[in-house]
Amino acid sequence: PTSRDRLILDLMAADPAASVLVGRPCYHGVPRTCDSAMWTTVRYSDAVIDPIASAIDELAQAYPRSPILLAGYSGGGTLAMLVAPRLQRVNAIVTIAGNLDTSAWTQLHGYGPLSQSRNPATEPPLSPAIRQLHLFGANDTNVPVDVARVTLERQPGSAVEVDVVAGFDHRCCWPEVWAARIGGLSRRTNAGATERN
Repeated sequence: PTSRDRLILDLMAADPAASVLVGRPCYHGVPRTCDSAMWTTVRYSDAVIDPIASAIDELAQAYPRSPILLAGYSGGGTLAMLVAPRLQRVNAIVTIAGNLDTSAWTQLHGYGPLSQSRNPATEPPLSPAIRQLHLFGANDTNVPVDVARVTLERQPGSAVEVDVVAGFDHRCCWPEVWAARIGGLSRRTNAGATERN
């Protein structure tokens, strides 16, 4: 499938920093070799994570002095958390309404388990060198912040910021705060990258 929601493109447009959209395998024009498992039970498996990590790593090698900030919306937030440990350098992660505990999420909605997928809640915590910003809408019933609590509590505290935004839900109104929230994180990330170079 190709996402019907262009929120991530709207967020990219609201950010003056250079950015690249890395889509999931079998999205944005489905090749014949794909089947529905790639966007259901296998959606967060190694078969999805590895090609994304490989694509980002190739870009990172082309721009060795550029900081890397992974941003993901909803399931893209899940993938950002799962991809980060497979890359040699990630400076920061931002998730927006990120599904950070897939088991809790499937139980909340009464869905079948994502049996062939990885779950950020059961993976090792990320390195404390990676800054994390996790944004949730206070009115989000699809991925409420409570679904992510186990994962967030396991992350290194000093590097993690969680913001539950009043009046926001799963879709509304992330472009309104994106530039301000990410701009501050981008400046801190760039400063940290400069200090290390």
